[in-house]
Amino acid sequence: MPQTANPIGKHGLELPRLGLGTASLGNFLGTVTDEQAVETIELARTSGIRYFDTAPLYGHGLAERRLAQGLAGAPRDEVVISTKVGRLLRAGAPRDESQYFDGQPFYTDVPEQGPVWDFSYEGVRTSLAESLERLGTDRVDILNLHDPDNHFAEASTTAYAALHDLREEGVVRGIGAGMNSTGVLTDLVRECDLDVVLLAGRYTLLDQSSMADLLPACTDRSTMVIVGGVFNSGILIDPKPDARFDYVPADEARIERAQRIQEVCRSFDVPLAAAAIQFPLAHPAVASLLIGARSATELQDDFDLLDVPIPGALWRRLQTEGLLAEDVLVPAGR
Repeated sequence: MPQTANPIGKHGLELPRLGLGTASLGNFLGTVTDEQAVETIELARTSGIRYFDTAPLYGHGLAERRLAQGLAGAPRDEVVISTKVGRLLRAGAPRDESQYFDGQPFYTDVPEQGPVWDFSYEGVRTSLAESLERLGTDRVDILNLHDPDNHFAEASTTAYAALHDLREEGVVRGIGAGMNSTGVLTDLVRECDLDVVLLAGRYTLLDQSSMADLLPACTDRSTMVIVGGVFNSGILIDPKPDARFDYVPADEARIERAQRIQEVCRSFDVPLAAAAIQFPLAHPAVASLLIGARSATELQDDFDLLDVPIPGALWRRLQTEGLLAEDVLVPAGR
């Protein structure tokens, strides 16, 4: 799967059009074995994927360690790796309720060390050093602030200062922020010199809310967007009554809307998931798409979905029926 790469920022970074996100490989919403995770990463690499995104939060270090195993033997200069800062993994960490739903954790069967918020200057540098040890490498290419929703003051000052200095020192080539909401992310783009943002779930076939603030700001500042969460936690694969949206059970209105989109797709013999995975790539600010597969089988399914021909008439039907706004940029029909 040969890929073109997009130049990002002014520090020699090029970002492939397709990447592998590793939250699921850190036991997100279900346990994955080491062997299953490594097999998925190895298939991604042998299939031509050269960009891999991870974070300390993902499996409390599991995803970073598994990524190191999956990339073992790969020439370091042939892959782009991004990880995140803002949380340190510490023994005795207090329970973070944002990582639970209905009393159950999003990440299962994880190491005892838990995440502790830290957007201080030293916290960022310490987080990177600990990630490099887990990843078994001397550098990452992109470093993102992770979920600074309630930490904007520190994220935009001390944490950003650390990212800026690391980029100036040549330790990383790109800096950014990753979130699944747009308000704080937009403010960070406007106030800080970010190369990229990683946006999860807010530019999808079901939710284009980022068009109101983040995407225009990124266009104005030449900040490129990495899109994740294209299936909105599975509702854009199968919008059944118990489907999830943003990691928790979806409400009836979202399920109904997803089902209407699915009906349009079916009328063109196109799987809903194919339209969902291809949709975000049409926006000029989107530099890369992250696939969040938890197995080699899921990853191959995603590759197949990317190859499904989708006629332009499908997108026009969605717009005619009010399921996509008229000004949404859609892929060229094929």
